[in-house]
Amino acid sequence: MHKYANPTEFMRIANGIFPWAAGLAVLLFAVGLPMALVFSPADFQQGDAARIMYVHVPAAWMSLMVYAIMAAGSAAFLIWRHPMANLVARASAPLGAMFTALCLVAGMLWGKPMWGAYWVWDARLTSELMLLFLYIGYLALTDAFEDPDRGDKVAAMVALVGSVNLPIIHFSVDWWNTLHQPSILTMKGFTVSASMLVPLFLMVGAFTAYYVALLVLRLRAEILAVKIRNARSARAAAVPLGALTEGTS
Repeated sequence: MHKYANPTEFMRIANGIFPWAAGLAVLLFAVGLPMALVFSPADFQQGDAARIMYVHVPAAWMSLMVYAIMAAGSAAFLIWRHPMANLVARASAPLGAMFTALCLVAGMLWGKPMWGAYWVWDARLTSELMLLFLYIGYLALTDAFEDPDRGDKVAAMVALVGSVNLPIIHFSVDWWNTLHQPSILTMKGFTVSASMLVPLFLMVGAFTAYYVALLVLRLRAEILAVKIRNARSARAAAVPLGALTEGTS
């Protein structure tokens, strides 16, 4: 694992994955969106409003998966001081926040015709909203300290503590009396028709490939930012004290 602590080695693999992930995302969206929005059958109870599921469910899946990746990267950073694990967590955070916000908006649009209101303090909706706050808190903490390393450590600890919310989100519909529909996949099997599963899986795959492609792009930006910060620190350290005194006099 320490072999991939080297940004050059890590990005060599990541850059090789990028065109495949980007191409797969385009292909899956091109096939999945028409199937989801046009060719898939309407739900016998919810009608065409159920088509929001093809955005809402993949976004919900990504919000959990990305946070799990962020928490794992934070753990590797705190335990083994793995620099690339920390950068993966940092690069994933805004993407996870984006997916979580999309999940909540799609859920609100779905809830209006189903429940008669855009928002109810449902167990799953509330715990998903807490997940969005965790993402925002992580992003705020990474830049809240003058010392970037200290900010990364505090943010990583928050990410680890916040990971307890993931099973709460998943099992909330089982643990509490809730308005939210049951999970797509349960211990008894899938809860939707097989004709809806194909476009749903295509959209889940499209969202996942899209995340991988964006993650590589964000990692490039994070590595560049670290190089610029290190160069500025080295330049500031190399300036003689006398030069600084003369410059201020």
